[in-house]
Amino acid sequence: MEPVRKTQAAFAVAGPSVRTTNREESDPATGRIPALWGRFFAENVMGQTPHRDSADLRNFGVYSAYESNAQGAFDVTAGVAVTQGATVNIEAGDYLVFDASGPMPQAVIDAWSRVWQYFEAHPELQRRYRTDFEAYTSPISAAVYIGVE
Repeated sequence: MEPVRKTQAAFAVAGPSVRTTNREESDPATGRIPALWGRFFAENVMGQTPHRDSADLRNFGVYSAYESNAQGAFDVTAGVAVTQGATVNIEAGDYLVFDASGPMPQAVIDAWSRVWQYFEAHPELQRRYRTDFEAYTSPISAAVYIGVE
């Protein structure tokens, strides 16, 4: 399935963060993202975050502060949209959106595999490597937004 290009308005997200790399995440012994999501749910970030944006009730996994490209370090924030008190700000701009549906987290892992394959097959497209995000709309539905030039 081909991604859809969408223009996204800027918005803010608050929640816990970790710094990691794709190499670290490929090994269950060193991956930090599963524990980050564990913390997100254990601390009830959805219900405990002040200034939650009542117009956007999705959960977000935000990728930001990229060191370089897919090989470098980056921050991951598991959070919710807020009107103030942001941990990270999503940049406005164009994003390619890859749908993910099915049991989580495998559906999102599969969507990220499609992201990497898509950019390998389309070298004319440039990723921004500033903010990318996963938007979770239900326990079995999400979309991965990849910032592009």
